[in-house]
Amino acid sequence: MAELIVALDVQTREEAVAKVKAIGDGVGFYKIGMELFTAEGPDVVKAVKDLGKKVFLDLKFHDIPRTVERAIRSGGKLGVDLMTIHSVGAKAMIQAARTAADEFGPNGPKILAVTVLTSLDQADLADVGIVGRTPAEQVMAMAKFATENGAHGLVCSPKEVGALSKALKAGTLFITPGVRPAGAAVGDQKRVATPADAVRDGATHLVVGRPILAAEDPVAAARQILAQMGS
Repeated sequence: MAELIVALDVQTREEAVAKVKAIGDGVGFYKIGMELFTAEGPDVVKAVKDLGKKVFLDLKFHDIPRTVERAIRSGGKLGVDLMTIHSVGAKAMIQAARTAADEFGPNGPKILAVTVLTSLDQADLADVGIVGRTPAEQVMAMAKFATENGAHGLVCSPKEVGALSKALKAGTLFITPGVRPAGAAVGDQKRVATPADAVRDGATHLVVGRPILAAEDPVAAARQILAQMGS
């Protein structure tokens, strides 16, 4: 059954802890991204873990293999459950990340490859020199490359997850941002879907931030999304 991950798109540790406590037992998984981690560092990861929650540390590492390997190892020591790397970091970097994750055994961090950010469309890809491929084609190419070289799963748009779940091996994780309840504002993400759509197409984890955090009743908003997921 797919899991809901709430994105802690806040600026301080105090705000993050308050949000997690406010949502309570209904959600057990939270994403900490670059903004919050840069502001608060490992302490915010420890704070969320101390509340008994799982953590998706979304820092999208892209560096030389040894540096990424050490970063993944540091995340493992913090008890992080999911971590991201850029698939364009090449084979050695992906393999180094997996090597570090495997040191922590079956409960260690799972490595997720980022392919094409959900804020990008075909015009954006052309701007950075990727021509002749649609976003979906670029996602598929990078997804196959990353999982063949050790990534446990992918961060991918719900618009691509259906094709990916059919093309890749069983057990691959599919983490999908760009999920919005029917009628919710799209914001700056160009490839979105409803929770029901994403789960139907094979998503294993849905990442939702603003529709929950900005809701007048975050608990009710989370319950609504979980209901749409069939959880």
